[in-house]
Amino acid sequence: MEYEAVIGLEVHAQLLTESKIFCSCSTKFGANPNSQVCPICLGMPGVLPVLNERALEYAIRAALATQCEILAKSRFARKNYFYPDLPKGYQISQYEEPLSTNGSLEVESNGLKKKIRIRRIHLEEDAGKLIHEHSQNLSHLDLNRTGVPLIEIVSEPDIASSEEAVSYLKKLRSILIYIGVCDGNMEEGSLRCDANVSLRPKGSQELGTKTEIKNVNSFKFVQKALEYEIRRQLSLLESGGKIVQETRLFDSTKGITFPMRSKEEAHDYRYFPDPDLLPVVADSKWVEDIRSSLPELPGARHKRFIEEYKIPAYDSEVLTASKEVADYFEDCLKYYDKPKTVSNWIMTEVLRELKGEGEGIKTFQITPEKLSELLKLIDDGTINGKIAKDVFNEMVSTNKRAGEVVAEKGVMQISDLSEIEEVISRIIERNPDEVSRYRAGQEKLIGFFVGEVMKATRGKANPKLVNEILKNKLSES
Repeated sequence: MEYEAVIGLEVHAQLLTESKIFCSCSTKFGANPNSQVCPICLGMPGVLPVLNERALEYAIRAALATQCEILAKSRFARKNYFYPDLPKGYQISQYEEPLSTNGSLEVESNGLKKKIRIRRIHLEEDAGKLIHEHSQNLSHLDLNRTGVPLIEIVSEPDIASSEEAVSYLKKLRSILIYIGVCDGNMEEGSLRCDANVSLRPKGSQELGTKTEIKNVNSFKFVQKALEYEIRRQLSLLESGGKIVQETRLFDSTKGITFPMRSKEEAHDYRYFPDPDLLPVVADSKWVEDIRSSLPELPGARHKRFIEEYKIPAYDSEVLTASKEVADYFEDCLKYYDKPKTVSNWIMTEVLRELKGEGEGIKTFQITPEKLSELLKLIDDGTINGKIAKDVFNEMVSTNKRAGEVVAEKGVMQISDLSEIEEVISRIIERNPDEVSRYRAGQEKLIGFFVGEVMKATRGKANPKLVNEILKNKLSES
């Protein structure tokens, strides 16, 4: 029997507010443990939570950017369970009346486009963090994250493969960063993913028994965790076994999932409306004001880049995946109006350096103006493309401008006809066999001669002139 995977993702995104969702404690990452807490986020008796308006605004922005419908009224509920990182004994979330529903994202995987439905986006608070690495016998508890504002984005089970899941996650992360509501930092826990996965006979409409993989924090690990879990379930079904509904964790070192806890068919979290928080009524004019303030989203920007700048779809996809990179590209065009050339340099040289340094393009020392200066030096014949890459590397190392590097290194391109002709004459004289073979029809040997000339001039000769002069010289009898 053939089986197909059915995957749904629950993504938790930390909102970029300076304070927590129901109190004024800081949300800054990396503070000393338990230094950003107060009686409200610790759930002390008699305290009253107050909703952070900015958190609500950011949640609405995310909902609108993913085509969700904002409900006229939403309500916070208490999700009751006991765990050491939950000091109140309950988590404030939204349950029966979420902020928004019925959204969607269009993703592309293996060349095919597909719409993934979003069931709901709702607000909730984060829990604390258990730390196990300091002792074999003890766990430490850091409650700084308690009360940090999150949105939970729940997809429908429309995803059919690990590749589609990663495409969906990347698209969602890109949108959240574009609209300024989440920094998307998966290593710091700003974006986390729970994946629900099951198998069913191909063509069946009934869902199989699902397992949930908790808190996966990178695209690579999401893909590997899903691939392993699909293989594990398939092996069980084909051998006559039974899938057990459970929560599992992913071991990135071993590349496997393993059981965390069994999971009953229905949770009994004893949800009930939070008596300390009023229902949320989103004013329709405010919602429309937020909608009008949304920036150009990655999908729209991708299409515009293709149409306006006449660059290939692949280039546009790479450039618009990050808002900062897309901004950098357009800033370069203010100084140097050759989109394809700029695109090539960003995708190769610039992004290579950013990956190596692990820094964002906002802090990259080669500004759009500096990169444009370098490209102009190629156009005016001062340097050639090969030397330009060496100059670029020197600019990265020293933070000097292109003109300074060219002057200091003495790497200006040789465009003097007589100088190049003299070098070519010597090369032809030293290689009579290759000359005879070229004249006998082996025209690919032109590459050999070009290489020899470039070697003799330490890469400085103007390649266009070298090719022209060589062809003329070699065709002489």
